[in-house]
Amino acid sequence: MTTMPENRAADLRVADLAGPLPFPDDAFDDVIASLVLHYLEDWGPALAELRRVLRPGGRLLVSVEHPFVITLTQHKAGERPGYFGTRNRVEEWTMGGQTSRLSFWDRPLHAMTEAFTAAGFRISVISEPPYAPEARGLFPDELREISGARFLCFLFFVLEAG
Repeated sequence: MTTMPENRAADLRVADLAGPLPFPDDAFDDVIASLVLHYLEDWGPALAELRRVLRPGGRLLVSVEHPFVITLTQHKAGERPGYFGTRNRVEEWTMGGQTSRLSFWDRPLHAMTEAFTAAGFRISVISEPPYAPEARGLFPDELREISGARFLCFLFFVLEAG
């Protein structure tokens, strides 16, 4: 078991995925993109840039909203989105007294996997983990009724740089 020194700090930086990242080629063993790709209409340039900064054999760890649950939620709200196309979804969120409009780009699973492989990644894991049972009380009412033994909410990918 390895322990990390308590005084070790992470080097956190803000980067715009629409442009080049401020890192050299092959700089990282692992990169995490947690709930960021769904804000991008075109994943290609961002994935190519993430691939560039990963060493060969490095891993990109990705989490995204589960495409089926987004479509199911929209159907339950009376909308009729098509699952198989890439589509824009705008939601209004209020947090801390501030209201913002967020723009998401929903896409089906096959579009996600095609974007990953086109960018030079090999998919080693696709996971649909169950929710933590102790978290069920935190779910909004409309989600509690469909949260059985497994609740689809997110997809997790482990992608290896070729």
